[in-house]
Amino acid sequence: MKLKEEIDRLIRDTIDKVLVLRFGRCSETDCLQLDRILDSSARDVSKFATVALVDIDSEEVQVYVKYFDITFLPSTVFFFNAHHMKLDSGTADHTKWVGKFHEKQDFIDVVEVIFRGAMKGKMIVHCPVPPERIPKYQLLYKDV
Repeated sequence: MKLKEEIDRLIRDTIDKVLVLRFGRCSETDCLQLDRILDSSARDVSKFATVALVDIDSEEVQVYVKYFDITFLPSTVFFFNAHHMKLDSGTADHTKWVGKFHEKQDFIDVVEVIFRGAMKGKMIVHCPVPPERIPKYQLLYKDV
C-alpha cells in the first residue's frame, strides 16, 4: 500500500480481526523473508487477522513512518478494532515488532495472542515467542 487513505480505511474498517501492517521495502532481503512468512501464514490466520504490506518509500505514508518511529526494516504494527495493539517482547519498544519472524509459527502465535488479548479488552499482550527468537536491535533516538 502506498496511500495513507488506504491504510486509514483498513485501520477503520477491520473489525473483530487483528490488522497486521508490515512496513518495509519489497527490495530488501529481510522484508522479502518476512513477506514469505506472512504470505504462507495468511490462510492460517485468515479467521482472526488481515495482513497488509506498506511501502515506506511512499510519500503518503510518511505520517505513519514518523508516528510509529519506523527506523528498522521490516517493522510490523498491529491493530484491533482501530486500536493500536502493543506487544511486550522484552525489548524497549512495545509499539511494534522490529525485524522478521524466524518461523511461520512465531508469527501465527503472536497474532493469536494479540487477538485473544484484544478480545479480553487488553491493549498490550506478552509475546509468546521464545527470547532467543526475538530480533535484537539497538534503539536509535533521533534529535535527542
